Amino acid sequence: MLEVKQVSKLYENQRGVRHIDFAMSRGEIVGFLGPNGAGKTTTMRMITGYLNPTHGTITIDGLSMADHPKKARQKIGYLPETPPLYPEMSVRAYLQFIADLRGIPVREQKQRIGGVIERLGLEGRERQIIRSLSKGYKQRIGLAQAILHNPDLLVLDEPTSGLDPKQIIEIRQLIRELGENHTVLLSTHILPEINTLCNRVLIINQGSIVLDGQPNQLANTMGETFEVSLEVKGPREAVLAELRGTPGVGSVRELAGEPTVASALAAEPTASADAEAAEPAAVVFAEGETVKVVVASTDKTDIRETLFYRMADKRYPIVSMKKESLSLEDIFLKLTTNEALDSAAADASPTPEEEEAVPHA
Repeated sequence: MLEVKQVSKLYENQRGVRHIDFAMSRGEIVGFLGPNGAGKTTTMRMITGYLNPTHGTITIDGLSMADHPKKARQKIGYLPETPPLYPEMSVRAYLQFIADLRGIPVREQKQRIGGVIERLGLEGRERQIIRSLSKGYKQRIGLAQAILHNPDLLVLDEPTSGLDPKQIIEIRQLIRELGENHTVLLSTHILPEINTLCNRVLIINQGSIVLDGQPNQLANTMGETFEVSLEVKGPREAVLAELRGTPGVGSVRELAGEPTVASALAAEPTASADAEAAEPAAVVFAEGETVKVVVASTDKTDIRETLFYRMADKRYPIVSMKKESLSLEDIFLKLTTNEALDSAAADASPTPEEEEAVPHA
């Protein structure tokens, strides 16, 4: 449905995007994430035809945005971060105006407008002046204009911004329904929204795509080790020694709730040439015989069964065991920190050919 192939947008005095490359199929809802200034808005504006790329091609349902811009735009519904509204118009007059712009046949306009008004909960507001509406209702009108012509591709930039919790639930449900027959590219800063709505996520940083995958598989892809949190009943020092001596265990990190004064002192690192002693001293827990730890394997191997039999053999009952995984927030921060991407930024410098094509102010 959408193909973005090696697309770059270069500027003389500011960062653009470089070599953006991805495709979307009909029925996909794809979350588009990135920190401020990463290139999300620039990419969406190129997809919707508001900006021309410096290099690369964008194809909508087989139509090139460069060769057939008008036909390609007819297949797109776009909700920018600030909805494109005329504040002096009434809700119905505005939607009538959009219907005319979109070339919707006159005989269909009444039914189409009535349909989106009902779908977006705008009943009773049809004659109200847009200027007098709340931000939430303005956001709904912005979404109404995006779906009025029944587009194949929806590009939504922060669609739930400014909505109350009830409205957010309703808009999310609408996006799910639209995703059954449409392709949806959804930009949002609400990371749980990605898990709720999207079957795929793209993360962009410093003008390049740094991740493309399914939300429920990202943790396994990004994790370098297998981690499990344990609560074990037994003598603290003995339990820790057994865990650290278990084959396949790379590290054991204790977890504490509210440390006592004694535990805070014990947590200070000790000066020793020995690498083992150089680690922070273990925390003394008020729970007494219960030890809470996070155990990491030396690689991605699942060590839960090994830990179970090791503790059972020593008669140290495991009170609880839970696999740890990176959250979407953890993955996002890991991929968008400057330290992790210094080399990527260096590689993203324009080639001589690209520099020649950079537009000058």
